[in-house]
Amino acid sequence: MGAKVCELRLLFASLPRRFVAPLSHSPPSSLAMARKNDDDNVTVVQQGVYPVPDLPIKDLLDSIPRHCFERSALRSGLYIVWDSFVIVCLYKAATYLDSFVDPSTLSLPSPHLYTFAHVAIWALYGFWAGLFATGLWVIGHECGHQAFSESKTINNTVGWIVHSALGVPYHAWRITHAKHHASTGHLTQDQVFVPSTRSELGLPPFDPAKEDLLGSRVTEEVKRELWEALGDSPIGAVMGSASYLLGGWPAYIVMNSSGQKRYPKGTNHFDPSAPMFAPHHRGQIIASNVGILLWLVGIATSIYLKGFLEVFKVYLVPYLWVNHWLVLITFLQHTDPLLPHYRAPEHTFARGALATLDRNLLGDLGSVMAWIGSHATNGISETHVLHHVSSKIPHYHAWEASHALKKRLANAGIPMNGAPGGWAEVYRVFKECKFVEDEGDVVFFKNAYGLAKMRPQLPESSASDSGIEVEK
Repeated sequence: MGAKVCELRLLFASLPRRFVAPLSHSPPSSLAMARKNDDDNVTVVQQGVYPVPDLPIKDLLDSIPRHCFERSALRSGLYIVWDSFVIVCLYKAATYLDSFVDPSTLSLPSPHLYTFAHVAIWALYGFWAGLFATGLWVIGHECGHQAFSESKTINNTVGWIVHSALGVPYHAWRITHAKHHASTGHLTQDQVFVPSTRSELGLPPFDPAKEDLLGSRVTEEVKRELWEALGDSPIGAVMGSASYLLGGWPAYIVMNSSGQKRYPKGTNHFDPSAPMFAPHHRGQIIASNVGILLWLVGIATSIYLKGFLEVFKVYLVPYLWVNHWLVLITFLQHTDPLLPHYRAPEHTFARGALATLDRNLLGDLGSVMAWIGSHATNGISETHVLHHVSSKIPHYHAWEASHALKKRLANAGIPMNGAPGGWAEVYRVFKECKFVEDEGDVVFFKNAYGLAKMRPQLPESSASDSGIEVEK
């Protein structure tokens, strides 16, 4: 593929750096920015400039209307009722339609079409039930952030019930997720979606004579070496992203897959002695494990009473869809060539919070599907930057709060909106985000050729601002 795979406007190697222009906040197409300089046998890219923010978190919070921080157990609880009601209606509709797929009531030209119709009905049920069950997952997630109500007891009780019913170790996840919020985008402190570095992947060492540390200039030799080591075939990207969507969530919970790499092998969310937990968390981790044990007993009992096929089509298929949507949404919120990652000297809470993207879930399928996606999942994908700025704002206030925050950041040049969230976007991001460098305090993903779409522009002075309360 070489240097001709890219499509955006380009710079020749002889152009001075002052001509590098900011990139649009809309994610560019895959590898769409490179061109070969025939004289030097190098590829030079026009990079976007990311203005590393220097905003105190208080400034961001002050831009949000005060009533957006109000929490109501009654109002939050109604969303549990609504999501559950929709799922029950979907089940009733599927059962009703399935009863008509019978030779006595429906004439079809082939007996195989009856099987196909049964499968299609329950497949559609599984998809839509899984989407609204993801909305329930989001409510449990808000409980973990204490955004469900003013009462910590109510929050943790409801969260434990909702998340246990969806196979989530509530307290274990709540604790590590709070750490994720405190250190979003931090290469050695963030808990999940931590980029792999060049050395961790065993790639050829960085050679300043053949490539630019920021990923704007790479020789053909280095491109070939990286390509051979990483690969970037369409089939590989499809298989890799599909396995990520299908198994990413249990792999993270059970094996710390894509989690913080400084944790020892065998780290998981069920061990009270795991390094991400403090000694006083022990009882909470045990409570989480009890919830998972009850969940497994419930599934096993249901299979014994109803049969595996019934449990599979009614519960397990929607459950797998929930896991899929959870990974898709969170992966796209935190992974993109546009987003920086920080090492300790340059990380602040505000910078990490703004190193995320809002995306319209299912927006690539049109405005109607975008509305359904946001409604079913309670806007978690569409208001995620705001959620990182203040995680205690409930989702029903997040829309207004997010709009106010975006007005405040409009002139700061910080990308808040990514491309719509869907399978095509996962494929694109999976192909373009391969590794980050071992050096540098502000780094961006490089692709399989060692090229990066963005470069940082640091402020003249940096503020220190942690500004986060980690839930105990």
